[in-house]
Amino acid sequence: MHKRATAALWSLCRNNRRNQDSMRECGGVAALVGLLAPGGTDAVHEAAAAALCNLCMDDSRNQDSVRECGGVAALVGLLAPGSSDAVRKAVCGALMRLCTNNVRNQDSAGECGGVAALVGLLAPGGSIFKVFVREIAAGALANLCAANVRNQDSVSECGGIAALVGLLAPGGTDAARRIAAGALANVCADSVRNKDSVRECEGVAALVALLAPGGSDAVRELAAGALGNLCAGDVRNQDTVRECGGVAALVGLLAPGGPVAVRATAAMTLGKLCSTNIGNQDSVRECGGVPALVSLLAPGGADIVRKEAAAAVCTLCDDNHRNKESVRECGGVAALVGLLAPGGTDEVHARAARALANLCVENAENRDCVRECGGVAALVALLAPGRTDAVRKWAGGAVCKWAAGALGELCINSRKAQDCVRECGGVAALVALLAPDETDAVRDRVAATLVELCTTNVRNQDSVRECGGVPALVALLGRACPAALHMRAANALTLFARDSARGREAVRACGGAAALERVLACESSATAHEWAAAALRNLGRPGVRRDQGRWLQQVVSGLGRPD
Repeated sequence: MHKRATAALWSLCRNNRRNQDSMRECGGVAALVGLLAPGGTDAVHEAAAAALCNLCMDDSRNQDSVRECGGVAALVGLLAPGSSDAVRKAVCGALMRLCTNNVRNQDSAGECGGVAALVGLLAPGGSIFKVFVREIAAGALANLCAANVRNQDSVSECGGIAALVGLLAPGGTDAARRIAAGALANVCADSVRNKDSVRECEGVAALVALLAPGGSDAVRELAAGALGNLCAGDVRNQDTVRECGGVAALVGLLAPGGPVAVRATAAMTLGKLCSTNIGNQDSVRECGGVPALVSLLAPGGADIVRKEAAAAVCTLCDDNHRNKESVRECGGVAALVGLLAPGGTDEVHARAARALANLCVENAENRDCVRECGGVAALVALLAPGRTDAVRKWAGGAVCKWAAGALGELCINSRKAQDCVRECGGVAALVALLAPDETDAVRDRVAATLVELCTTNVRNQDSVRECGGVPALVALLGRACPAALHMRAANALTLFARDSARGREAVRACGGAAALERVLACESSATAHEWAAAALRNLGRPGVRRDQGRWLQQVVSGLGRPD
């Protein structure tokens, strides 16, 4: 009777949120957890676990309810020796659902010994049904370890990494390889030790082998994603992927006609492979990766592909002059400028702006190309008042930060770019971003850009002054602002105080001299002290020296003391 009732509940709750809610409200969760108790038949245990699995699909309230009723511990208990493979399979499925995006359930399963129990089910051999158990056990481990460092460490301690790598071997099912690759991606996401362990178990080579042509698209996507996580911030794994032929294999996944998810994941992983790794940057270029990535930036492509391609281009060009040249020669500058057009997502805009900034670092040809492609106007448009309110909330103002950063790079030693920014309305847009409600990262980047915009350009200095930029810069010298902002603001004010009488008067009129003296007297950075002293000298204080901060600090500390 219990078996038939639980089977009916399983069917009623499958993909039905109203029935899932009704079951919880009627006490059905507790009743099903009760059926997991020792002494029941395998058939009842299997049916109850399967019903709980359906109850918890995309339902965080039911997930929590199962845990509060003791269901996580009861399910883990059914993985012990003596349970049938059918019960274990149903339990693994239930744990996988229970731990999806639920940290408390992940922790509960780990504390109940669930990681060790699931790793124990990954051993090779046995019937075809055991193959299914292994696959779902690997899936449960993947969900237990998603953004959960304690469970990630537990997998390593239980020997789970070698077991998961074993599931990647030729001869296994596509499902096993796909799920194992996904599990390895999660197990290694936050653990340097686990990244090392995968490499030492030959897991990098096994994952690269799964990228070969002819394989399942789903397997190749997850293998590429796992390689990305393995290589994030890990130079040894980055090098190992290259040595195993992984760069060429990943570039091959960018080919036209491939699935969107595969191309996006391959581009993302190439970006991680090339982070601070010149050898891999060069290898991507030599394998034809630059034109392949640039082709993904074309209009009409999926946003997820274009944003990952833009990010990969950015990383490829980090301190790599040959790659910067190659991107320009392939039409990449114009393509990135095209990504700045209205209608794109904030993430696409931010990544394209950042890539353009990187392309222009110490590269005059790329700066000219960006300007000639209409990049200045496109970048300024991202800062326009109508857009600022919409984008400042996304990723700490990433769009504004990188658009301003790209404009700063464009203006280095380029009067044409400086004038173009002013003519496009960029001065007012930049000054508006110095407001107190912007993030420090945005204000820092904007202040740095204003320095480049105004260097040897009095017309731009006048424009900044007319837009209220001088008092906004002086405000960055306040005690509540970090030393980095003190330095940027003092640097900019040095230009205004040096190049025109109107600039000097504007700085004095809004209390700039006193603010600069406070910077000298406070424990700011040495560079901030140097720029503050330089600005004060330009304001007509020739006696101020760069090393005068300590003396002024003593003077200011005595103000207000009784005689």
